[in-house]
Formats: sequence, structure tokens, C-alpha cells
Amino acid sequence: MEKSKNFALIGAAGYIAPRHLIAIKEVGGDLKAAIDTSDSVGIMDSHFPKARFFTEFERFDRYVDRSRRQGDPIDIVSICSPNYLHDAHVRFALRSGADVICEKPLVLNPWNIDGLAEMERDTGKKVHTILQLRLHPAIIALRDAVLADKSKRVHDVDLSYITSRGNWYYTSWKGDDAKSGGIATNIGVHFYDMLSFVFGKLQKVVVHHRAMDCAAGYLEYLRARVRWFLSINVRDVPESAAKNQRTCRSITMDGKEIEFSEGFTELHNVSYREIMAGRGFALEEVRPSIETVSQIRTAPIELHKGEQHPFLPRVIGDNNRYVHGWPI
Repeated sequence: MEKSKNFALIGAAGYIAPRHLIAIKEVGGDLKAAIDTSDSVGIMDSHFPKARFFTEFERFDRYVDRSRRQGDPIDIVSICSPNYLHDAHVRFALRSGADVICEKPLVLNPWNIDGLAEMERDTGKKVHTILQLRLHPAIIALRDAVLADKSKRVHDVDLSYITSRGNWYYTSWKGDDAKSGGIATNIGVHFYDMLSFVFGKLQKVVVHHRAMDCAAGYLEYLRARVRWFLSINVRDVPESAAKNQRTCRSITMDGKEIEFSEGFTELHNVSYREIMAGRGFALEEVRPSIETVSQIRTAPIELHKGEQHPFLPRVIGDNNRYVHGWPI
């Protein structure tokens, strides 16, 4: 019988960490150690109560190194740390002789991927990331339909994603563009990955609006023209939404809604099963989405270039939206 894989988890107190704990358990893994600067990790008791826990990286590093030297190494390091630390933590895992499963975004800049590819070659270990929308049945069906259309029609797509956050967001690392990559990177990267997965190579990037709580713009892919709008401000939830609704997720293609609201909670489990079966997403598959968010982060604001998302005029016309740079 094959021995279960030894896992370590970096970022055990984060929002997404419970999904990784569940997925590790689901694939029969054994979590040996976890680390976070915060010690609010009681969730571990529900899955791996015997796992060692560290709040200091030096002690975690020593544990991982000692386990390797004693012949019981960590096989896979799962990374759920803040975005700007992913690159360093992936490199730590590779140097420690482990494969990697890293949350999105894998890195903040495209050139970071080149360095990781070099380390993969040097260590013989692999880096995988979570691109869960590629595994959603509705998205797979959509991609198959687009590819099967021999007319090579260019579709009109609207992407709207509003996921309201409280004031804590702006004080945390997520509110710091240098650490999160900005809103397009932090909450939008998996949508951009999905768009390139379905509609092909990105050809044009236009940014209409870029603020700490909201961004919008226009993208052209080989098979789609996309108006996109991302926000963490509850003010941007459309009036047509249900009362007290704080989230709005919608993708339409040629005026028809693409329904993919169900099945999200299981996609980390599916991702882990695919990785364990040798079908994880490699570094080069991550590159298109990282290049997209990098361009969105640095592109000039060109309000009247390309088609605007219909939610944008209300945002631009709200002169009282900020007080001293903070959303209100």
C-alpha cells in the first residue's frame, strides 16, 4: 500500500486555508506541520489535531529540515500565505525538497515565474497552483462549445464580480497594492485565467477605472470582447439584487447568463485530486493570468477607449465615494 503523502501548510490562519485542510484530508494526506504568524488556527483540530504548529518561520524551517534528514520528509507544501509572500514560500518549499500547491495568484509578476521554472529544473520538484474555475463543469462545457464553433465567432462577454468586504480589508495586507497586487489581482485573477482558458490568447488590455475598492476595464481575447467590473464595495451591488445582498457574481455571453454558481466549495478537493493524479496545472499555464493582472496594474487609465461596463458610470459619478483616500 502506498504511503500517504506528508504535507506542510503555510498560512494556516487565512481565509482559504480550511479548504486546503479539507482537500489534504480528502486525498488521504497527512498534515505534519503548519505555520502562521497568527495563532487563530483552531480549525486544525477538526482535521489534523496532531499536526505541529509554528508561529515563527525559523522553527518551522528547522522542523521541515529535520524531518528530511531523519528520512520522513515533507512531500508537499501547501501555500495560503499573503500574495506577496507566495514566491518566497514556493522557493523555500522547492529548496526543502518538496513539491508545491500554491493558492492563486501564484506570483504577482510574470518574471517571477521564470525564476520558479529555473528552480523546478534545479530541484526536480514541481509547482502547482489552484486554477479551480478550469475544473468547473459549466466552464469546461463553455470552453468546449467555443472551441467547437467552426465559425470562430468573437463573443461579447460581461464579467461582473462584487464581493463586499468590511473596513478590515483596507487595514489588512489585502488593502496594500504592493502586497496584494491590487483588487484585480486579489479577487479577479481566477476570472482572468478562466477567460483565457475559454476564449484564447489575450490581445488587448484597457483599464477604465482603478481604485482600492473597485476596478473596471475592457479586454479583447481571440474569441471574446470582455467588459469587466470588480468591486469590494457594497455600494456597487446593483439595485436589482435582492435586499441586503452583499455579493453579485455574473458572467454573460452574448446576452445570456452563464450559470456556474454551484459547485465552488468542492473545487479545491478536485484540484488536489488532479494534482495527486499528475494532472496539476504547471507554471506556464499560470502565465496568461499573471500577465493580465500585471498589465491591468500598470496600464494607463483610458476611460473612453474600448467599451465600458454598464456598472461603471455610477461609480465614476459618485463624488463622495472617498474620504481621505478611504472608501466610505
